[in-house]
Amino acid sequence: MLRLALTLFSLISTTLMGTGVVLVLTMGLDTLTPILGAAAAGFLIALPISWFVAKQIYENA
Repeated sequence: MLRLALTLFSLISTTLMGTGVVLVLTMGLDTLTPILGAAAAGFLIALPISWFVAKQIYENA
């Protein structure tokens, strides 16, 4: 299940990080700190989400 979670993490984290960066940029915050903060938040939020999704796929497969 760890391999599945890591594979999903690579997809989920890039999606959430990109969404966060676009959100920050559309709010007009175009300095380095908010952009890195949004990317870091997306990275951290993706950890439990990818584990949960992998668990659901693994149990229902």
